[in-house]
Amino acid sequence: MLRFLTAGESHGRALVVVIEGLPSGLAVTEEAIQDALARRRLGFGRGPRMRFEADAITLLAGIRHGRTLGSPVAIEIGNTEWPKWEEEMSAAPGRPTKILTQPRPGHADLSGMLKYGLADARDVLERASARETAARVAAGALAALLLERLGVGIVSHVVQLGPARNTTGVLPAVEDRDRIDDSPVRCLDPDTEARMVAEIKAAAKVGDSLGGVAEVIAYGVPVGLGSHVHWDRKLDGLLAQALMSIQAIKAVEIGDGLELPAVRGSEAHDAIRLATPADRDGVASGGYVRDSTRAGGIEGGISTGGPIVVRASMKPLATLNRPTLGTVDVATGESTVSFKERTDVTAVPAMGVVAETMVALVLASEALRKFGGDSVAELVRNHRSYVAELGTTPSAVAP
Repeated sequence: MLRFLTAGESHGRALVVVIEGLPSGLAVTEEAIQDALARRRLGFGRGPRMRFEADAITLLAGIRHGRTLGSPVAIEIGNTEWPKWEEEMSAAPGRPTKILTQPRPGHADLSGMLKYGLADARDVLERASARETAARVAAGALAALLLERLGVGIVSHVVQLGPARNTTGVLPAVEDRDRIDDSPVRCLDPDTEARMVAEIKAAAKVGDSLGGVAEVIAYGVPVGLGSHVHWDRKLDGLLAQALMSIQAIKAVEIGDGLELPAVRGSEAHDAIRLATPADRDGVASGGYVRDSTRAGGIEGGISTGGPIVVRASMKPLATLNRPTLGTVDVATGESTVSFKERTDVTAVPAMGVVAETMVALVLASEALRKFGGDSVAELVRNHRSYVAELGTTPSAVAP
């Protein structure tokens, strides 16, 4: 299984991520990780930090001459703004120059202060910040490289931003990723893109913010990842937990999950048929395919071999460019408005990239659990053997 742990604060010296469980022999370059981090900075409506934050990475451990060693991989993402924050965020004994006592509604500020017995909201917000997702994206870049060796590709796109929603129902292919990233809101449909941009401009004009929905599709995932036998091994449960862990995500949908309660059972499921040579998922699905994705490529907690489709819903950002949300100054007890940190009008386009990351990390972990292998070569052999065996009928492999 794949595990990762991140450390660091938003304005600290650096973020660090340690990834454990990667097999040896995975080809890794700094460029691949930098490209992933650059995609996270995309999107119309982002704040000024995205224009000057370089996400300078250092490969600290676990990689030698461009290949993983099988030992934990450690990556540092330096903060190019650190000189401005060195005194305020210093680890040395002392006191900050300014203590933040007006917690912001919609953030972890107040709950974190009460939980950990802290008087300064910055002690909470620096770690709760979505800046932490840069470390996840670095880890996810390695997971995506591993999945590529198994023929798995992942792409995301924005399907809703504020009230503007893409209703075409078209699932983009992995080959569409560059076209999506070229869109200012990472939306493949030009008409919807224009409406999304207009909504962002309107919200920015009044100092407000917008949420939205990003859809992630994984292709080439073989049947059999996840399991029905325990609650904590169900693939949809693992994906939902991973996506819900992203800052500001308040809902996760698998397939057509939110629409299914309104239809009858005869319209709610994906009919099964035998694959034909034209079916791209026919091999990975054991020779059986579904022509719809109502279940999101997962049934009973197990991947079916078809496209996995998940959506993450992000609330409007709680830090506004025109602070109007009421709060209480915890030092004086007086009613006031929340303080303002630098913020975005929306971060939904970038959230889609982070959602890709979390899906990749879950699928890579489950692939390692399913196929095993201490080296990439062994993992690939095990995967090929399993997929080849899928052509055998259930009766032929029954005990």
